[in-house]
Amino acid sequence: METGLPWIIPAVMVLGWILVSEFALIPGYLLPKPREILSTAYNYLFQQPGQAPYAGRFWSDAQASLIRVGSGFGLATVLGLPLGLISGRLPFAQKLMSSFVNGLRSVPGICWLPIALVWFGIGLKTTIFLVALAAFFPIYINTAASARQISPILLQSGAMMGVTRLRGVFAVLLPGIMPDLMTGLRLGLGISWAYLVLGELTGVPDGLGAVIMDARMLGRIDMIILGIIIIAIIGRLSDKLLMFTLRFFFRSARRMG
Repeated sequence: METGLPWIIPAVMVLGWILVSEFALIPGYLLPKPREILSTAYNYLFQQPGQAPYAGRFWSDAQASLIRVGSGFGLATVLGLPLGLISGRLPFAQKLMSSFVNGLRSVPGICWLPIALVWFGIGLKTTIFLVALAAFFPIYINTAASARQISPILLQSGAMMGVTRLRGVFAVLLPGIMPDLMTGLRLGLGISWAYLVLGELTGVPDGLGAVIMDARMLGRIDMIILGIIIIAIIGRLSDKLLMFTLRFFFRSARRMG
């Protein structure tokens, strides 16, 4: 029974979608029927390029978007995780960085888009910058807040047993903050997909966000809905991959269930 729980809400939504479409409660040009979306999906995923609009573009678009999300999220993790640990464990660093980071966090993402276009131009660098900037804050804040709560006694006990500071980070600190660390990474990854679309709305030639923008200009509601569904599916799969990776490398993550 529990294995079917995650599918209840999607099933209800699809059923409602079918009923609304069949009884024409919403015009077809605003909400296409599910079978039209399936036909569009078949063309987008499996047809040869040129046979129909958007035919065969999925794999190149997905590859471009995955590279942008992976690069931006990876950069945010490389910066946010160690800075969060330093800020959480050193009061001086916390006072130094806290106001600055929280000030930047208050700036809406759309405000960064114009200056990113000026600095990096249209393309890969702008999108990576926006994704990394957005993902950095939840990773940094969750890591810092959790590291601040780790009792110094645990680290001191490890030092008395011969655990070096570097080893203590992996043997004591990271296992202790793992619940909040996983939360921060998952939030950062989810936000990465949101900001990916923002970056790809600037006129890049490929990517899932670029397809949605192009479909809007052409009035292809079916393609817009398909793009949203695909991003939701890939986003969920990437979250699963993140959880698997953490559990593979950290025993403390496996105990999270």
